[in-house]
Amino acid sequence: MTWGLKNRLSRIIKPETGRTVMLAIDHGYFLGPTTGLEVPSKTIAPIIPFADALMPTRGVLRTSVEATTSTPIVLRVSGGNSIVGSDLSNEGITTSMEEAIRLNAAGVALSIYVGSEYEHQTLMNLSRLVDKGERYGMPVLAVTAVGKEMARDTRYLALCCRIAAELGAHFVKTYYCEDFEKVVTGCPVPLVIAGGKKLPEKEALQLTYDAIVHGATGVDMGRNIFQSAHPV
Repeated sequence: MTWGLKNRLSRIIKPETGRTVMLAIDHGYFLGPTTGLEVPSKTIAPIIPFADALMPTRGVLRTSVEATTSTPIVLRVSGGNSIVGSDLSNEGITTSMEEAIRLNAAGVALSIYVGSEYEHQTLMNLSRLVDKGERYGMPVLAVTAVGKEMARDTRYLALCCRIAAELGAHFVKTYYCEDFEKVVTGCPVPLVIAGGKKLPEKEALQLTYDAIVHGATGVDMGRNIFQSAHPV
């Protein structure tokens, strides 16, 4: 791992704690103006000071995040389908590594869909992105996206996370599950937890606590923060 890659990753996962609280605001790339993100700038401004990293698309970054921010950016670089499309897993790379560097990203993120029709395509997307990330010193976050037909159980998530690590992802975003320690043990890179759909706030906090206790490095939550009545 090069100095630049280590340095970027240390901005996302804080060396003094080994933890991160990431704020995911990339939902619009397939959901459109979802509740709480209708006007991204109004959502982001009050809560960005409390995030260790922000995960937007390049469009939202350019239009809705102040260029003076010191919060590291993990840039969503995959997409190509919507909730009205035939298959969300039919994704490609939408943003070049050079563009991510121009935008001063601290990392880039894409989804993989293990077990879907387009599994091979998304895993090859990850492999190519890791190659470019290594070339430019850019950490890659693999997001283990789960289709409606997939169970979020230990065996499946352990499979997804291990494959992502084997293909070179520098850290992985996944879901919390029973026996989560098995997922952590089988994945040699840091794991951050997705929040998924909005939960009652106490449940979201409990989910976060349980994940950290059982080995997660941090969380990358969106709707459980910005759809709260009191996001800050």
